[in-house]
Amino acid sequence: MSTTSGPAMTSTSQSLWSRGMAAVLTAQFLSAMADNALLFGALALLRHQNYPAWTAPLLQEFFVGAYIILAPFVGPFADSRPKGTVMLLANGLKLVGALGMCVGIDPFLMYGLVGVGAAAYSPAKYGILSELTAAENLVKANGLMESSTIAAILLGAIGGGTLADWSVPGALAIVAACYGAAAVANLLIPRIAPARGFEQVALAASIRNFGGALKTLLALPAARFSIAGTSLFWGAGSTMRFLLVAWVPVALGITTNGMPAYLNAMVAIGIVLGAGLAAKFVSLKNAHLSLPAGILLGIAVCFLAGVSTLTAAFILMGIVGACGGFFVVPLNALLQDQGHRSVGSGNAIAIQNLAENFTMLAMVGCYTLMSRAGVSVNATAASFGLCMSASIAALWIYHRVAGKVPAAPVTAKA
Repeated sequence: MSTTSGPAMTSTSQSLWSRGMAAVLTAQFLSAMADNALLFGALALLRHQNYPAWTAPLLQEFFVGAYIILAPFVGPFADSRPKGTVMLLANGLKLVGALGMCVGIDPFLMYGLVGVGAAAYSPAKYGILSELTAAENLVKANGLMESSTIAAILLGAIGGGTLADWSVPGALAIVAACYGAAAVANLLIPRIAPARGFEQVALAASIRNFGGALKTLLALPAARFSIAGTSLFWGAGSTMRFLLVAWVPVALGITTNGMPAYLNAMVAIGIVLGAGLAAKFVSLKNAHLSLPAGILLGIAVCFLAGVSTLTAAFILMGIVGACGGFFVVPLNALLQDQGHRSVGSGNAIAIQNLAENFTMLAMVGCYTLMSRAGVSVNATAASFGLCMSASIAALWIYHRVAGKVPAAPVTAKA
């Protein structure tokens, strides 16, 4: 049976390892791997084309800007079309962006186009899981999705940096090929009938509904706490990527494209370890216990200024990642719980994405301004780490003093 033409199905296999689920996981792995490789390929392209060093973080600004602008619309759009089709269109946009860089079109505009594709892809890839598998398999399906994504981040970062050292055009061409392969995998996803038709998606109504959900969610102290914490984490993570690119040649004397990518991969490994520890020791009722790890994360970044050996750099990045994983995982779970009980988990994720991307935009923007002003990378790292620790400490103190340390509600949503 064709999955690309004809009427959409109303249901599909509910087993965990159906053909559709395998296609989704394959597409997610290839697309996420290409996303992470593309960043290092694009950074190498800017150096190859002699752009000023301070322009590198602008790539992230163009990418994040697409997420912010499209935040109220991508969820309703994903719900109005078969989600496999939405994922196919999103990967198509990413493919065009990567090919555009290959043929010399402005890299900032092309990276922004990739951001448009990524913004559309996100709600579809998670939303389709509940359509492809039974409810009792949904947690396992999410686990498979996250495992696929983590593996893709590691291989994408390492592969992108390594390939860029070999050939920048070659690296970008391979990234484009990965997007193309992801699109082929999307063709194997069953076309399941959407909950509503495209004609029901109204821009004005989408904005009003998004605004109402935002107001409702931010009225909940626990949700505000979680959104503030996760936004700080992802803003810091985005800034760290560019900070490492500038820091490695100064502190370690290594000028390859691969080494910053390897250090970023070490951060990802640390996040996995920290997430595992958080799952063991932190629950929704004591989610605030993750905050000391966030403070330690900022302090660890400050130590970058004193590191001069590769071994110490890898150890420090592992510590940074572990602190980050322990910090962010309980806060993510808390927000999902609060969203499920109020505005719905989909709306909560969309609002979280908006807040996180605004924070990324601001923090990467500050880093860009400091870089353009000629502030040394060690001074930038120390300032960045101190601000991160101070912000999380202030968040912790506020909730303790105000008596609003969040705990999971004891009654389920009616």
